Amino acid sequence: MLPLHLQPESHVPLYVQLRDQLRALVHAGDLRPGDRIPASRELATMLGVHRTTVANAYAELESEGLIQGHVGRGTFIQRNGNGLKITPPAPPVLNGANGLRWELLFADERSEEVLSRLTALAPKDALSFVSACAAHEFFPIDELQMCVNAVLRNEANEVLSLGPTDGYPSLKEQLLELLRRDNIPSKDENLLITDGCQQALDLISKAFVRPGDTVLLENPTYPGAVAIFSSARARCLGVPVRAHAEPGTSLGMDLEALEATLAANRVKLLVLTPDFQNPTGTSMPLASRRKVLELAGRYQVPIVEDHIYARLHAREERIPSLKQLDRSNLVIHIDSFAKVAFPGLRVGWIVAPIAAIERLRIVKQNTDLHTDQLAQATLAEFLRRGLFTKHVAKMRKVYASRLMVLDEALRKHMPEETRWTRPEGGMCLWLELPPGFDANELLIHAKERGVLFAPGRYFYVQGTAPNTLRLAFAGLDEKQIARGVATLADLLRIEMKKRQRGVRRAERSRVALV
Repeated sequence: MLPLHLQPESHVPLYVQLRDQLRALVHAGDLRPGDRIPASRELATMLGVHRTTVANAYAELESEGLIQGHVGRGTFIQRNGNGLKITPPAPPVLNGANGLRWELLFADERSEEVLSRLTALAPKDALSFVSACAAHEFFPIDELQMCVNAVLRNEANEVLSLGPTDGYPSLKEQLLELLRRDNIPSKDENLLITDGCQQALDLISKAFVRPGDTVLLENPTYPGAVAIFSSARARCLGVPVRAHAEPGTSLGMDLEALEATLAANRVKLLVLTPDFQNPTGTSMPLASRRKVLELAGRYQVPIVEDHIYARLHAREERIPSLKQLDRSNLVIHIDSFAKVAFPGLRVGWIVAPIAAIERLRIVKQNTDLHTDQLAQATLAEFLRRGLFTKHVAKMRKVYASRLMVLDEALRKHMPEETRWTRPEGGMCLWLELPPGFDANELLIHAKERGVLFAPGRYFYVQGTAPNTLRLAFAGLDEKQIARGVATLADLLRIEMKKRQRGVRRAERSRVALV
C-alpha cells in the first residue's frame, strides 16, 4: 500500500496532491525505476476518489517522464534507460558535484501550475487553444526590419549604452501621444517603461505588497497575477466574475461581492481587466466601471487596470478605460505591445500617479536597470511611422473574423447544455461544459485527437468549476478553429452517449430487482 494521504478539505486540488505525493515518493527513493503503481481505477478505489482525479495526476506525471503506462501490463516508474534522469535517494547536502538536492533548497515549495507546460508538451501538429498569443503569421517583420535599420543607423550609440530606468525618451514621447489619443491624460513623469505586463505586475507587487496584505483578484483570473502576488505572500481573495449576464446583473466582476469583500477586509490592491477579461473574454459595462471607481475611492484602495487586450475590439465603439474615467488618481494602468504583435520584444508600460511611478522606478532599477533599449527605440520608430495604428486595425479584423468563426462553430457543433461567453474582442472565450463533465478529463481525450485547451482550474483563485475551460483563438486560423471545435464536440457527444447507456443499465437493474 502506497503511503498516500489526500486532504479533501485542502484548497489544493486532489489530483495535484496525488501528483506531488507520487513525485515525492520517486525522489525519496520509495518508488524506484521499474516499480509498478496501481492502475488509475484501482488507486481511485483505494483512495476513495473519482477515477478522473487519478487519471489527471497520472497524465501529468507521464508528461514529465516520471511514469509510463503499458497496455495490458500496467503503469511503471520510468527507467533511466529511457532517457529520464531519476534523482536517487540522497541526503540534503552531499560532498559531490552531482549530489545536491536542489528541490530542498527552493524558497517556494508551492509548485504553481503553469499553462506553458501544456504548450511545451503539445505535438507540433496539435491544434492548440491554450495560449492567448498574437498570430505569428501576421508579424510585421519587414516593417520592423526597416525600423531596426533606421535606429541602428541613427541612434546606435544611444541604444547600445545604459539608459534611463523609466524608459527610452523617444518611446516615452510616442507613448504619451498614443495615450493622448486614448484620452488618458499623462505626462512624462507619469510613465514607466517595463518588460511587459508581467513585469509591471511584479514591480507593483514589490512596491506595494507586504506579506499578509490582502489583494483582490477576479475569479477566475490571469494565472500569472496569482503567481506573482502569491509569491509575495499576499492574501489573495477572488471576487467572482459573471461570465453570463442574468436578469438584474451585468457582465464582469460581481459588484455586490466586491463591495462586501472591501467592507470585510483591509485591502491593499484591486487587480482587474475591464476589457476582454482573461480568461472569460467579458467586458465591464460603463456603469460597472464607474461603480468600481466609486467603491475604490470610498475604501481607499488603488486599482491595477490590465489594459492589454483593450485595443483588440471587434466593434468601433470603445468603453472608456478605468484610467480614462479616473478623477481621483486611484488607477495604475498597465499595457503592452505583446497582444498586438510583439510578444517576444517584452516592452510595456505603466501609467500612474507621480509618487507611485517614482517608487516603481526605483524597484525596476534594482531589478534590471532598464528595459532593452534597442527594442524600445525600434517600437518608437514603429509608432512614429504610423505602422502601429495600421497594424492594430489589421489585427482587429483578423481576430474579429476568428472569433466569429469560433462562435459559429460552437453554435453548430456543441450540445445544447454547453454555454460560452460572447466576447466582442480580445483573444479568448470561456466555455462551460454540461453539468457533471470535467474539463480535465476531456483534455486527456482531446490530446489523443490532437486538440489542446486550458482547463478552468488554471484560472481560479479560490474554488474551481471543473466543467469550465478557456479557448484562446487568436493563434489559430478559421479552418483550424472549426476543426478543433468539431473534435471537442464529438468527444462530448461520445461521453454523453456513454452516460446515457449507463443510466439505462442502472434503470434496468433497478427494475429487475423490483
